[in-house]
Amino acid sequence: MRIELSEDQALVLSDWMDRLLHRPEFAALVDDRAVWSPLFTISGVLETSLPTAFDPAYGERLEAARERLLDQLGDVGK
Repeated sequence: MRIELSEDQALVLSDWMDRLLHRPEFAALVDDRAVWSPLFTISGVLETSLPTAFDPAYGERLEAARERLLDQLGDVGK
């Protein structure tokens, strides 16, 4: 299996997963324990693949990536 993400998508998804994966509220949504395996794999691949995660300007890069992705989405999800 291969999934391709843009750098913006990967950065935003990695940040989101890092913030939510260990929250009890998120764990309550996972109704199949086996799902944790792919979630942790995806999270690990993103963490190790993104050099921007350790960049001092991480917050600025993340916000810029979010804005570009939101622009591309248009009205979807509003």
